[in-house]
Amino acid sequence: MKHVKPIVVLVSSLFVMILLIPTLLVIPFADKTSGQLGEELRTAEAKTEAPSGPTVEVAVYRTKTKQIEKVPLEDYVLGVVAAEMPAEFELEALKAQSLAARTYIVKQLLSNSDPSVPKGANVTDTVLHQVYYNEEDLKKVWGRDYEWKIEKVRKAVSETNGKILTYENTPITAAFFSTSNGYTENSEAYWPNSVPYLKSVASPWDKQSPKYFDQMVIDVHDFEKKLGVRLSGNGTLGKVVARTPGKRIELVSINGKELSGKEIREKLDLRSTDFTWERKGSQIIITTKGYGHGIGMSQYGANGMATEGKNYQDIVTYYYQGATVSSYDPFLSKLTAKK
Repeated sequence: MKHVKPIVVLVSSLFVMILLIPTLLVIPFADKTSGQLGEELRTAEAKTEAPSGPTVEVAVYRTKTKQIEKVPLEDYVLGVVAAEMPAEFELEALKAQSLAARTYIVKQLLSNSDPSVPKGANVTDTVLHQVYYNEEDLKKVWGRDYEWKIEKVRKAVSETNGKILTYENTPITAAFFSTSNGYTENSEAYWPNSVPYLKSVASPWDKQSPKYFDQMVIDVHDFEKKLGVRLSGNGTLGKVVARTPGKRIELVSINGKELSGKEIREKLDLRSTDFTWERKGSQIIITTKGYGHGIGMSQYGANGMATEGKNYQDIVTYYYQGATVSSYDPFLSKLTAKK
């Protein structure tokens, strides 16, 4: 009888194991609530995490190929941020740029038509609208740095997904430019209309920009021809009649002819309307401060703010006075309703 007991225990243990093995095999893969296998469950969960709702596409006219490229809205924003702002900039600055780019395109899509773009397109890929690069373009431009740069820009776009800037429940004109002269500009100082959220603010961070100063040399003859003026024989170039709120040239009188700072900038292809000049013999040396029209968000200013610890909301609400960070959902609903 002493030898029987261990055999009984062994048989009983084997019996229990036989009963448990199927259960042990199934438990790690089963969903207790639905009976789905784990792999199926993960697939189902992945599907539910995918964005829902209608997809809005942007029709971009590619100037090199003369073709229209249709791009999902968020991919378009990614391509604009990558093209318009250095990926080396702080993440919060890139987020601020993402908001500006997304706001611009939503407003453009809502405007119905733009005579400056070919039929069937919403925007071009140039500074006429926003510079846009697709994946292939960026790989050429960035080369070996592509992976880390695209990852950083994608993070900025993703973390602001669905957000735009509004003023009185309307998408704003999210103007931006490279570098200020220390101040941004009132919209009416360069453009025809006064816009309440595009007012001059101090932007001291721009002094660190490599584009803060620029200098060009032009022959007196070319200067006179391009501006349609005749310089006096006493060596003077002109007198500043008025300055803008952003400390730029508003009006200059050259030997009796008045020209706006904007006219001079465009005709001489200057970087800014904040300029000084001097004549040396048969040449004129022109020095400018800042780069761009000066209206809205300064990109180097945004990066300076981010370096000091400001977040993207701080940045955009500083440069777009009175604007609010909002969801673009109500506006995309209007777009899809038109289709």
